[in-house]
Amino acid sequence: MAQSVQTTTILRGEEQQTLTLRPPRATPRKFQIVYPNLITFGYWHIAGLYGLYLCFTSAKWQTILFSYILLVLGELGITAGAHRLWAHKTYKAKLPLEILLMVLNSIAFQNSAIDWVRDHRLHHKYSDTDADPHNATRGFFYSHVGWLLVRKHPDVKKRGKELDLSDIYNNPVLRFQKKYAIPFIGAICFGLPTLIPVYCWGETWTNAWHITMLRYVTNLNVTFLVNSAAHIWGNKPYDKKILPAQNIAVSIATGGEGFHNYHHVFPWDYRAAELGNNSLNLTTHFIDFFAWLGWAYDLKTVSNDMIKNRSLRTGDGSDLWGQDKEDEKDDRKAE
Repeated sequence: MAQSVQTTTILRGEEQQTLTLRPPRATPRKFQIVYPNLITFGYWHIAGLYGLYLCFTSAKWQTILFSYILLVLGELGITAGAHRLWAHKTYKAKLPLEILLMVLNSIAFQNSAIDWVRDHRLHHKYSDTDADPHNATRGFFYSHVGWLLVRKHPDVKKRGKELDLSDIYNNPVLRFQKKYAIPFIGAICFGLPTLIPVYCWGETWTNAWHITMLRYVTNLNVTFLVNSAAHIWGNKPYDKKILPAQNIAVSIATGGEGFHNYHHVFPWDYRAAELGNNSLNLTTHFIDFFAWLGWAYDLKTVSNDMIKNRSLRTGDGSDLWGQDKEDEKDDRKAE
């Protein structure tokens, strides 16, 4: 994660100044462990590991397939719902799609969507500083899950109160989810996924519960990779001075959220990816389908010229996602 020190020269009137640009560093802090969170996360992961064991020993194939489908649907509730729709407003959704996304978001259960949006907007506005809830300068573990096991940094609390979240708090679908979070999310995320295998195809309670736990912690860790791995490893074709990077593995795991250097430069693009590279972007296909259906509209994108110009100006020179191939296509069309 280390970055080299860089210098830049600026002119102010007749005066020339040379500034030294250093990579962001975490300020020292004393962590206060939130023990209920530590116990809860610990149980979830131990139960999930046991669920993985059961997948290879006694679980029915229907239970495994059912949980995998819920895994994908839950991830879409995060990526297409909490992230691209509500946090960044990269497109608009009609009421039926908003309700569907709220249900899918509840399957993944990463707090209420309102809380998720607040944390994510802070992350973008104060990325990799102490006001970023999962500040990646504190290392992989902290940005992955450690931030949820300790008290929030005072800067996170302070800056969080300054955010404008009126659009989110005025959303009746999200208000419903937050108001009835315990019974509704509890039923959608844990209750029904356990009961359905037991009563529909005779799965055991032990298998059904622990494979539900496996699905749940997999959803958590897949999403957390965007905060951790995609802020540590990868290329930086659009801004070489920030930590977010393009990470193929994270893109595959999350349905298209690993184009992270691009996303931090152009957060309003509904694709969260560049130049039409959607082969790894299940979330974009999902949104496109509902746009075709008429439920999603006003999809925001970035022009190819803007993308390429930014890449030439501040990128690291890499072409991980096929920009040169896109240029070749344009050249062939021009001929």
